[in-house]
Amino acid sequence: MDIYLIRHTRTAAESGLCYGQTDMALAESFAEDARQLSAKLPEIASDWPVFSSPLSRCRQLAVALSDDVTLDDRLLELNFGDWEGRRFDDVEPDRLRYWTEHFVEVGPPGGESFTDLYRRTGSFWQELLARPYERVVIVTHAGAIRALLARVLTLPLANAFQLRINPGSVHKLQHQSDYTHIDYLNR
Repeated sequence: MDIYLIRHTRTAAESGLCYGQTDMALAESFAEDARQLSAKLPEIASDWPVFSSPLSRCRQLAVALSDDVTLDDRLLELNFGDWEGRRFDDVEPDRLRYWTEHFVEVGPPGGESFTDLYRRTGSFWQELLARPYERVVIVTHAGAIRALLARVLTLPLANAFQLRINPGSVHKLQHQSDYTHIDYLNR
């Protein structure tokens, strides 16, 4: 199975804004960004399953790629709880530092930890691999992609943020015979 993990294109969010599960609009450059992203992919056939986070920044891109999109809440970005919609600079420095040092086990107040995200996306991943698909497209967020790549690479979760996941990037994996390898990242 060829698996294309795609991060949504650039958003209209101001730099430094915490917007994990906030439904943030895409940048005005979306049409051009989507065109450039499409050029990185083979032509998506009508029988390719396309899965997407339900947030509009992913859903809009997924619909631009395919007429048949399945939305799945397990592909949502990390829930930042009380910090959603706030600038990271406005979060109390000690609380932010504690979270950045313990994000694997600790979530922001009212949010989820990276382990929670890892488990959530892992449930999706296990179901996906049990299906007989030949090619699959998944439109999601940087955090979800990091969690899935950490699973494939058996990375310690604390190391997942060493993976750069650019807006509008494509990451191709291949799964066969109970083994997944990476063809490329961040294209």
